[in-house]
Amino acid sequence: MQSTSQLARGLSARHIRFMALGSAIGTGLFYGSAKAIETAGPAVLLAYIIGGAAVFMVMRALGEMAVHRPLAGSFSQYASHYLGPRAGFFAGWTYVFEMLIVCLADVTAFGVYMKLWFPEVAQWIWVLSIIFFIGAINLCHVKTFGEMEFWLSIIKVIAIIAMIVGGAAIMMFGFGQAADHAVGVSNLFIHDGFMPNGIGGVIASFAVVMFAFGGIEVIGITASEAKNPETTIPRAINAVPIRILLFYVLTLFVLMCIYPWNQIGQQGSPFVQIFDSLGIQSAANILNIVVITAAISAINSDIFGAGRMMYGMAHEGQAPKAFTKLTKNGVPWMTVLVMVAVLLVGVVLNYVIPDDVFVVIASIATFATIWVWLMILLSQFAMRKKMSPEEISQLKFPVPMWPVAPILAIAFMVFVFGVLGYFESTRIALYVGIVWLVLLAIAYALWVKKPTKEAEVVLQNES
Repeated sequence: MQSTSQLARGLSARHIRFMALGSAIGTGLFYGSAKAIETAGPAVLLAYIIGGAAVFMVMRALGEMAVHRPLAGSFSQYASHYLGPRAGFFAGWTYVFEMLIVCLADVTAFGVYMKLWFPEVAQWIWVLSIIFFIGAINLCHVKTFGEMEFWLSIIKVIAIIAMIVGGAAIMMFGFGQAADHAVGVSNLFIHDGFMPNGIGGVIASFAVVMFAFGGIEVIGITASEAKNPETTIPRAINAVPIRILLFYVLTLFVLMCIYPWNQIGQQGSPFVQIFDSLGIQSAANILNIVVITAAISAINSDIFGAGRMMYGMAHEGQAPKAFTKLTKNGVPWMTVLVMVAVLLVGVVLNYVIPDDVFVVIASIATFATIWVWLMILLSQFAMRKKMSPEEISQLKFPVPMWPVAPILAIAFMVFVFGVLGYFESTRIALYVGIVWLVLLAIAYALWVKKPTKEAEVVLQNES
């Protein structure tokens, strides 16, 4: 292994587009959607549309900065440059923390999923094996990583399309139609109305809805390893949020047309319910393949994102210098090893952490996700304020509807923090998030006195 200064550029538009799909389409759709529907009823469709629009603005803000200045570590370095080094430190390490806790949940979930087929094999063996496998993939050339993520995401996308087509077949031709309820668009309105729990239910569902979109910001981190970032990043950003929005909204629309909203999730995953209705006996096995794929894809993408973030922060003097070491293939190997080591600790924690702690983990991930998105929006806003009209006119991927749309997106992120704090079931996320930020402030004061002169020069030269 050798220490070089450049990450390898091996990710095509196809890789980047499906990496973001892989991060943002997973358990949030296959399982989490049932909780969102329970909270808001059919009006959850509005929550996904509103949330999707806000996330699209986050991605456009990130895209504007990433095309203007493609850097490893992405939004952490942008926050450092435009909002101050402390903001970059908070954004970067909060993202790494988010990826770690999500990975801990996903590797444990992988072990649980494998028990369906191999009940006699100890769960920790599967957890250990997937950690080493994903770690090895992340040490390969970035093109190998991108190719694997592409095919893993393809499986999930095919599963979702099959779910939509299968649901449409039930609606149109009555395959497997149950006798105890009607099938059709009327299901959205006849069971206590379209908004059965009122506007409060829709607002409460944002905690689950926004978590479901989390991970899509990995696109910005890929900028420094993308081939032709000026074309691949805009294409990926413009395509992915719209596709995710369609996948979520269309899938849930079909699902709630087939089943009364208050029956969804009572018999396991909504995914299983649709295939059971079609008379497919192996629905549980089909679902297991999909959720295992979703877990591997998420772990793969999260280790990549956290590793690249730590690499970028090391160049800023906000992480150990050892994190800047690259293999001959241009992969930051030290950060991958650190991620794997932390996940190995998770194998041990598996024995002592009770199951309900994963609810807390998901809540913390929601707080961290919204925090990172807010930092992205504020960084882009600050960048624009520092640019001359001539510089702004030369931006190759400008944010649309400036400045109204970014301001509305910023207000919405602050609103979601309020939602987390208002409802008792998610309040712990706000408490833990505040404690986390206090710990980061202490860490910054003790170990990161100021950005290095070298980092300042690099950023000034790239401006």
